[in-house]
Amino acid sequence: MKKIACLLLSLAVVVLTFGQNATIKGTIGGLKGIGDKIVISRIDKNKVLPVDTVTLDASGNFRCTLQLANPTLYLINVLDNPDIPVSHIMATPKETINISMTYDSDVNYMVINSASGSKNVQLYKEFNALMYEFSKKAQALDTEFGQPGTSNERKEQISAIFMELQVSNNIAIRQLISRNTDVLMSAFLVTYFDSDFETYADLYEAVQKGLEKQYPDNQFVQYVASKVQTNLGPGHMAPEIAMNNPEGKELKLSNLRGNIVLIDFWASWCSPCRAENPNVVRLYNKYHSKGFEVFSVSLDRSRNEWLNAINRDGLIWSNHVSDLNGWTSSGGATYGITSIPSTVLVDREGRIIARNLRGSDLERKLREIFGE
Repeated sequence: MKKIACLLLSLAVVVLTFGQNATIKGTIGGLKGIGDKIVISRIDKNKVLPVDTVTLDASGNFRCTLQLANPTLYLINVLDNPDIPVSHIMATPKETINISMTYDSDVNYMVINSASGSKNVQLYKEFNALMYEFSKKAQALDTEFGQPGTSNERKEQISAIFMELQVSNNIAIRQLISRNTDVLMSAFLVTYFDSDFETYADLYEAVQKGLEKQYPDNQFVQYVASKVQTNLGPGHMAPEIAMNNPEGKELKLSNLRGNIVLIDFWASWCSPCRAENPNVVRLYNKYHSKGFEVFSVSLDRSRNEWLNAINRDGLIWSNHVSDLNGWTSSGGATYGITSIPSTVLVDREGRIIARNLRGSDLERKLREIFGE
């Protein structure tokens, strides 16, 4: 009897663990002639794992039942049309999500018209609406910018308007996440600011505090926590980087102590990095004699391409290092680098002055430091 009781208990645990389905159903419009099948995929860290393919009916309706034990992020995309933006859905066990979407081909955007479900679903719908309005306005500006009759003066105005639009959109997204730091979807949405983490570090911290107790094992909460832990902002000591130069000799960042050092994370395949290189070369030539050094950390995988880029761009300083591991570079991991170009300016004592200074901002800071 005890064995039977134990077996029944085990079966009950299996049912409780694997039987907590969630249902996603709804309608997708605007896909006529584009595709009638959608793929539902699960996000597992850096992997996108397809779990189901669903055929839309004549009216664009679909239904999918998912098996999950914990809140899980899914994405919906159109089969065989990877250029169409996806829609994300955070589903929880036993939840039924009803969503209506329309693909706007003019701006290449999947618009959420309505959605019912948890706070996670509602939060993403609000985010989707903000990004849709931004996309429409940005598209209009881009169209005008590219018209043959647009004067250079107007192009400058358009560029300024776009920058203002981007700033306004970022403010709106920040405010949206700030109001929902206890909603799990925020741990995913806040990664929108990964490329400018230092500016939004306080937002990451707020999201971590709002979610870490309830969802300590969630992959996105853990990612946010890792970002916060590597928040090497102004005033922090710059961690050591010890990597090999092209000749296989180990170079250390700490060997440059006593100088103002720009740690420059870049790669030969990174077009924005290459575009910024002439500016870094110019500033190096201007301030090197006053104690300015550049410590270049490449996220390349090919030694030849790395060396060719150094030579072609005239990167004349000797402090070039790489472990040729690409995005898994040990130097990049130490500083939490998730996008390039990325820079860290370090003072003579080895403390961080600022991050992500480029162009005129970098020149302004160096002029302030060196007095001219």
